[in-house]
Amino acid sequence: MYELFKRISDLLFSLVLFPLFLILYIVIGGLIKLEDGGPVFYKAGRIGRHSKIFEMYKFRSMKIDAPNILNADGSTYNSKNDPRVTKIGRFIRESSLDEIPQILNVMKGEMSLIGPRASGAEALPTFHQDEMDKMKVRPGITGYTQAYFRNGLSVREKRLKDAWYANHMSFSLDLRILFKTIQTVFLKKNLYTN
Repeated sequence: MYELFKRISDLLFSLVLFPLFLILYIVIGGLIKLEDGGPVFYKAGRIGRHSKIFEMYKFRSMKIDAPNILNADGSTYNSKNDPRVTKIGRFIRESSLDEIPQILNVMKGEMSLIGPRASGAEALPTFHQDEMDKMKVRPGITGYTQAYFRNGLSVREKRLKDAWYANHMSFSLDLRILFKTIQTVFLKKNLYTN
């Protein structure tokens, strides 16, 4: 029952937030284009609900054709001084504005406002059995691990916590995650892994 309520809420909130997305698209998109003339969006394959692969949208924060660098545990490398990141990219990453285009994924039903972080499509074969429950629900723009730990956990710890969330999803938990996300973004906690 909560899943239906959550989907309706996601749709209503994303429709309300859509004008904000359009304004940010004009402003941030213009700054991205002005900096290097490249595409406004970064699109990548992600693992969705029931392990279905979808294309997730973000404002592009890296230079065109930047190499994909991973940490030893398979997580994405990120650093305050990452030379791959553009000037506007650094700002939109630190403020989490790069995530705003995922409103389009929410409207399409591929994502939720709150849910587990969507893993890269290439990571699907690396999941252990006790991590698979993560894919029982739609991935979120924000979620339990992002709100409470951001980049402060290993890939394994994140997946286990996301699986726990999928099995304990509730309105009260989602509300706590929402308020914690606001606090985490403003305090910029655990923003970088390196």
